[in-house]
Amino acid sequence: MKELTCIVCPRGCRLTIDDDLNVTGNSCPRGAKYAVDEMTNPKRMITSIVRVKNRENCVVSVKTSVSVPKGLIFKVMEEIEKVSVNAPTHIGDVVIKDVLGTGSDIVITKEIE
Repeated sequence: MKELTCIVCPRGCRLTIDDDLNVTGNSCPRGAKYAVDEMTNPKRMITSIVRVKNRENCVVSVKTSVSVPKGLIFKVMEEIEKVSVNAPTHIGDVVIKDVLGTGSDIVITKEIE
C-alpha cells in the first residue's frame, strides 16, 4: 500500500493505492487515474533552458509539451543541451519535435525579440 498526494488539481487529495491498484481518498476520477499512472508509468513535465546563438549571454526557457516517462528525464535533458536557437523566439515554437519518440515536443515558453 502506498500513499500519494494528488497533484491534478489544487485540492491535493490524500490518496491510498494498494497492490491491486485500488485507489481510495480521491474526490474525482482524475485522482484515481493519477494514482494508477504514478504507480505503473510515472511521467513528468520537464522545464529547462536553451542557448540563444545570436544574443550574448542569453538563454530562453523551454518545456515539454506533454509529460514524458520519468525514466527518460535525463536523456531528454541531454537532447535539450545539444540544441540552441536564434532570436527572435515565440512562445510555442518547437525546438525539438517528438523528443526521443515520446510524443512530446520541446517548446519555447518565452518571447525574445
